[in-house]
Amino acid sequence: MHLLHQRGPLHDLPDTPEAYDAVLADIVEQALARLTPEGSLEHPDCVDDIGDTSLGVTSLLALAWQRTKDPRLPGAVRRSLGFHLRERVYREDNPGYPNLRVRNSGLPYARYVLEAGAHPIGDWPSTVWALLQAVNVLDTADGLVVDEQRAELLEVARGYWCWLTEATYFNPQEAGNQAIGCVVGGLMLARHLPPAEAKPVRVKALKLYADEIRAHRVRDRGALLPPEHGGAYDNNYGPISLSFLAQAHRVSGEEVFAQDGDALARYIDARLTGGGFDNGGPRYSEQHSGFESVLGLRYFSRRVGSDLGRYRGDSRWGRHAVKADGGIDGHFAWMLVWQIQDATRWHREPSAVPARHQLRAGTVSVAFDDRMTPSLVEAGGTYYLPAAVGRQHGFGPVTDGFLLCRPMGEVRVRDVRADGLSAKLVTKPVVGRDHVLRHVRSLYVTDGTSLWTTVAVERLDGEPYLLAGLPYAEDDGDRVRRTAEGAVASAGTLRLTHPEAEGADHFDARAEITQEQAAFALAADPRGYGNPDEGWRHLVSSTALEAGPVPDAPDDLHVFAVRYGSREPFTVAVERGEEGLTVRTAAFTAVLGADDVHGEPQLTLSAVTV
Repeated sequence: MHLLHQRGPLHDLPDTPEAYDAVLADIVEQALARLTPEGSLEHPDCVDDIGDTSLGVTSLLALAWQRTKDPRLPGAVRRSLGFHLRERVYREDNPGYPNLRVRNSGLPYARYVLEAGAHPIGDWPSTVWALLQAVNVLDTADGLVVDEQRAELLEVARGYWCWLTEATYFNPQEAGNQAIGCVVGGLMLARHLPPAEAKPVRVKALKLYADEIRAHRVRDRGALLPPEHGGAYDNNYGPISLSFLAQAHRVSGEEVFAQDGDALARYIDARLTGGGFDNGGPRYSEQHSGFESVLGLRYFSRRVGSDLGRYRGDSRWGRHAVKADGGIDGHFAWMLVWQIQDATRWHREPSAVPARHQLRAGTVSVAFDDRMTPSLVEAGGTYYLPAAVGRQHGFGPVTDGFLLCRPMGEVRVRDVRADGLSAKLVTKPVVGRDHVLRHVRSLYVTDGTSLWTTVAVERLDGEPYLLAGLPYAEDDGDRVRRTAEGAVASAGTLRLTHPEAEGADHFDARAEITQEQAAFALAADPRGYGNPDEGWRHLVSSTALEAGPVPDAPDDLHVFAVRYGSREPFTVAVERGEEGLTVRTAAFTAVLGADDVHGEPQLTLSAVTV
């Protein structure tokens, strides 16, 4: 079973001017064939997200006319623009909409669905989207539409802005991408207003960003991020927020958008595997955006010097939004306009700077969560998630059913590169059920093909083992598909276990269900509104790799050693000496030295040469 939304890396989509001209040419032919006598460019199957869609296609036709001067387009643009202004601008309050601050304002807005009171929850983002479509048309309308129609569109765009920022509560869905999009709309609108009217709009847009978005950022993995549906980051909407930050910086030149975009870009770079797989989010766990992410990932890949384009997007939306039959939908059209207008090229090389929450070399990568526990491991084309035991999730030693991975104090990290190897040493104090403070030292070493993980902890009672992950998905070239196994070996015993109990709170990787579906089943609210991250935390047990201790470890330690990327047997020798704890394999020797005077762990690494 393939994962539905994570397909090819976005930087694989051709983005030359010629490629974009071909995209626009296809859109033009679809639109001209679809244009109704009334001027509608909506897809016949469009029901929700409808309020901005015809205007979105209009904006693409306007951009195509600007580039080609196709004589068929001026009439189509004027007719379709007239349709939006006549049929899709609403001024009476939508019955049942709870987020109004001013009743009966008469200000224009766009509806999520057309029927009054049917589903008003999406009216705020639909109006943001309509504002963005409108300013894109205004940007390309010179010589294309008559002055009276252009003036009417400008007045409607100004009204959209006032409805969003005065008549309603700002950002009612707590969605960072929508909120930043609104700010972008204000900044772009200001460029079309007389100076005396433009300044207050620009000032308000920047103040909204500072007070309503930036001041409410959420910290995760050392980064401050625009909150998304109540959480720190969503792997569908986060890259869309990055695109909005790119456009905000492009149109305003304000350094704050570049700084915050850089921080979000580095965060995305750290959490993405080398293969571009990611999961997790307060709105979606596995759904990835497509063309909506290209602008931000491309713009900031160049700024931060890393290949963010490896992000696996939904290639069904690789160019623009589509319906089930593949026909164009104007929803999100503004993002295609911006990415065509932006001349930034992809940065395609990995960053050479070690990142605290990422270890990456070749086809191996480990993304670490805020506690410096692996959140995702990639090796040998397989992706491993944290496993669950007794409602505890992570990678780490387990004793008497208790998982030792949650830090009780400062987590220390040391990165080393030597002889073609990359390594990260993570030391964290943990407390078990017996209230004894222990130090867990986790060493991750990769040669770019395999990943060795060695974990040492003070000797544990009973029959401890290392919870070494949940094999979940694999890369088959063009797509990511589900799996329940991987190429893994252990220097001790190794077993792959599956939950003995059944039910929604036990995840068996062999079942025909995705992590996202399982997470939503455990979330408090319906799919699309619940928090899958929160739901997944309710998981009691899962498929899990369990590795036993290696033999002949020092008497006072339990040591576990696992290699990802190969099933071939391997051995590990662990010795305590004057320099510290020495770990030897056939591929490398590592010395986990004594802490320095500041308590920082020491690590030396060398490859074994034959």
